[in-house]
Amino acid sequence: MPSYDFKCPECGHIFERFKSINSGSYEKCPRCGGRAQKVISAGAGLIFKGSGFYITENRSEDYKRREKEEKGSVTDDTGSSPDRSHPKKNSEDK
Repeated sequence: MPSYDFKCPECGHIFERFKSINSGSYEKCPRCGGRAQKVISAGAGLIFKGSGFYITENRSEDYKRREKEEKGSVTDDTGSSPDRSHPKKNSEDK
């Protein structure tokens, strides 16, 4: 069930209620008993917690390496430039 914000025009009190979508747009004010009207709210906030939410966090190592090459700053984990004169050999090349 969605929650809605209400504002009482008599006392200015703003409060929240969980109501059915089909229910009316008025609610009794808990502070003064006046007729509070439903107001348009900003909506629900979306919070991402933990890792894995940035597009660059889950990229493959090959993708990251190619991206660095395109930018002209290729370095390995030690901070030095990799030696390109001897390409890595696969186990099938033996």
